[in-house]
Amino acid sequence: MTPETLAEKVLSATRTAFETLGLDAAVLPTQTAVERPRDPKHGDYASNIALQTAKKAGTNPRALAEKIAENLAAHAGVAKVDIAGPGFLNITLDAAAAGEIAGKIVAAGSAYGTNNSMEGVFANLEFVSANPTGPIHAGGTRWAAMGDSLARVMRASGAKLTAEYYVNDAGAQIEHFAGSLLARAKGEPTPENGYVGAYIDDIAADVLKRRPDALSAENPLDVFRSVGLELMLEEIKGTLADFGTHFDVFFSEKGLHERGELDKAVDRLTELGHVFEADGALWLRTTEFGDDKDRVLKNSKGGWTYFASDCAYYLDKRERGFEKLVLMLGADHHGYVGRMQAISQAFGDEPGTLEILIGQFVNLLKNGEPIRLSKRAGNMITLNDVVEAVGVDAARYALTRYSADSTIDLDIDLWTKHGNENPVYYVQYAHARTSGVLRNAVERGVEKGESYDAALLTHPRESDLLKALAEFPAVVATAAELREPHRVARYAEELAAAYHRFQHDCRVLPFPDEETTPVNQARLWVVDATRVVLANALGLLGVSAPERM
Repeated sequence: MTPETLAEKVLSATRTAFETLGLDAAVLPTQTAVERPRDPKHGDYASNIALQTAKKAGTNPRALAEKIAENLAAHAGVAKVDIAGPGFLNITLDAAAAGEIAGKIVAAGSAYGTNNSMEGVFANLEFVSANPTGPIHAGGTRWAAMGDSLARVMRASGAKLTAEYYVNDAGAQIEHFAGSLLARAKGEPTPENGYVGAYIDDIAADVLKRRPDALSAENPLDVFRSVGLELMLEEIKGTLADFGTHFDVFFSEKGLHERGELDKAVDRLTELGHVFEADGALWLRTTEFGDDKDRVLKNSKGGWTYFASDCAYYLDKRERGFEKLVLMLGADHHGYVGRMQAISQAFGDEPGTLEILIGQFVNLLKNGEPIRLSKRAGNMITLNDVVEAVGVDAARYALTRYSADSTIDLDIDLWTKHGNENPVYYVQYAHARTSGVLRNAVERGVEKGESYDAALLTHPRESDLLKALAEFPAVVATAAELREPHRVARYAEELAAAYHRFQHDCRVLPFPDEETTPVNQARLWVVDATRVVLANALGLLGVSAPERM
């Protein structure tokens, strides 16, 4: 029995109790949930539905809980229901009902964990969006891991989601980038406000390989701008792909300008009465929507601002039909929250249409000391530096394991260890152990069969593992709802721990001189179910699930 199935039984028993007691069923929720109690002695699951509804119904919660318990205990698979305190329901399942989950998981395979909690949500998730003027830095690396994992959990929860990268290919930083490339190609010093690092020399050389006539062209700067951006974006895309990060759309800021979308956005905002002129410039009255000051759309010289591009880009997303916009920004973008939310409200959207997640910094450590410089980028740590230090799996897991609002100290010494203190190794090793048991069973001719007797799974370690397996869909749904993919990583570690304890205390395969028993077969189903869930959890994190280690 899954927690979701049990929750439905609890709600059904509550409806019956309301009918028996003559209470108004209109106060009942459309759905409820059950939770695992902290103390296993209090049963397998707990519900506070009596406490939630009794006051609204005008009755005593303890009396209501007693009637619900009576009805619930009559359901198949429920061994007993105890009442604690003022009306908490502590529910114990019989072994057969608890053990059924293993078979359901094996049957579902890679689909186990998917749910419909976000079904019908048409969402756009924008993350990384680093300027195409250099390699992706460590902060962008965090979003490359966490953003991609968030996209996976939201899709697993039923959302129709587009992962998008905003290419800032218009503005002053692009001119500085082009000027830096041209100067290096000529062997000249980097211009003021230019970009430095070995990568500038590399790209400048690659521009000349692709366009040998670049320096003799009518306008060399135009050539280095267009070809340099093309090369830099190709490198960024390749780096992200190698990191396992997928984007459905790479959206060009320059395209907004070329299609006249900035004018369109300002016209719309003007019609809505939020645009005004002052000091020769065009402004958006964002203070009406909680921003700390009004923002310039077009300066006194007639030039568009980045803010105007933000307005046009927001409108473009909404006109593409996205109902939920999730934007992931770095720690140095706190100031953008107020202005971006003001844009959303200025266009007439409800609060919550735009969600902004702010991620904190990543510090790369070696021997306990921070590593501050990249050999290639010159003044920052890049995604490739992180991967080179710890590998793709460890980097993705480490960067997704913590909530976005916490600073990460990524210790190279820890994340490259082949031991249980390394969280990704610990989880991957659990998956490898399950695969090893199943492989050994085949080699020894021990078959788990087409079915198993779930009532035989009575050992406390079996019970703990089965309950942990049953929680996975709810973990995925919560991670999607709260935009917190780190919950999947922490769950995977708890599941791995439950499996290691199970394998230590419960012999799965018979000794060579023993016959295979129904208990051995039932436990093989549990092992296989654990393998499935660990692989699915790691998959949501973009981390591999090795069969051997």
